Amino acid sequence: MFGKKIRLFKIFGFEVGIDWTWIILAILIAWSLSVGFFPFRFKNLSTETYWLMGIVGALGLFFSIVFHEMSHSLVARKYGIRIKGITLFIFGGVAEMGDEPSSPKAEFMMAIVGPLSSIFISFVFYGIYFLGRQNGWAQPINGVVQYLAFINGLLAGFNLVPAFPLDGGRVLRSILWGLKKNLRWATRISSKIGTGFGILLIFLGVFQFLTGNFIGGMWWFLIGMFLQGAAKTSYQQLLIRKSLEGEVVRRFMKTDPVTVPPSLSVAQLVEDYIYKYHYKMFPVVEDTNRLLGCVTTKQVKEIPREEWGQKKVGEIAAQCSGENTIGPQVDAMKALSLMSKSGLSRLMVTEGNRLVGVIALKDMLKFLSLKVELEEA
Repeated sequence: MFGKKIRLFKIFGFEVGIDWTWIILAILIAWSLSVGFFPFRFKNLSTETYWLMGIVGALGLFFSIVFHEMSHSLVARKYGIRIKGITLFIFGGVAEMGDEPSSPKAEFMMAIVGPLSSIFISFVFYGIYFLGRQNGWAQPINGVVQYLAFINGLLAGFNLVPAFPLDGGRVLRSILWGLKKNLRWATRISSKIGTGFGILLIFLGVFQFLTGNFIGGMWWFLIGMFLQGAAKTSYQQLLIRKSLEGEVVRRFMKTDPVTVPPSLSVAQLVEDYIYKYHYKMFPVVEDTNRLLGCVTTKQVKEIPREEWGQKKVGEIAAQCSGENTIGPQVDAMKALSLMSKSGLSRLMVTEGNRLVGVIALKDMLKFLSLKVELEEA
């Protein structure tokens, strides 16, 4: 789901990190609090004070989101759901699940604990705010604490909206799943509601923008865009996972792949193989079918054109690694994930140091398209 993330710390065995987009979010939150929310709520403070309040408020929100996602992760662990880690990004945070919940109960418990944790921390901050008012704390301190109490209550309420993939949408999916015993149908219904809610927020953002509320309109528009896309993507990911469930790489691999010898010149590779077969990757093997590595069009492009006739494929071939090879009995979903991560459209299938086949992304996508079409019908 994310690009390269920045690892921050580990807690309860879960790695917490931030996507680079979180930096954008932190700046936007600090800015909107410093020039909008706090000056409107608390008059006659200095610009420096407003910015300090905005920065502390953004850090408090960071803590709140980590607390919210940690609660999801702890409950998920209890129900045997693998959590890869917690990542904060531009629209909040997410506990990255390695698998779908195993039952409607597991889905319900994991989803509902998020809003409950936000309600809990909202009450905690309101308690601190009440204590601060009773003891005459400075207005900037009380103002930030009051904001954190308010934003956590708002976060809880927003997440309870039954629009997938919000927590409320997951609660709805768990109920529908339990009633009809069909996860795909439940996901389709809840994701459609999520898409509709996202479109509603987009229109609300445009309306706010046109009526002069630039900051509020910007946030509603961006959140709506994210929810609409996330709802569709979540359903598509479920379809892919369910369609490939139980399938192994051997099912999709070609057992007679086109290979090239290491003694072949780059010029011959281009003319006799790349232009002929239109592949972007070719396994490099010796006569004994021993795999030496692979050569790609990306590697060819790095060689000056005038050197193609002198350079041999064996000189530029990439070594076999966990990024370009996979075993024949490995789950097909792992192959798809590996292709997505590495950006490769073909993987070499190996047993030991022998090449036994090649698996291509286009073959897997054809299978997915046909299976989804037939089963959806």
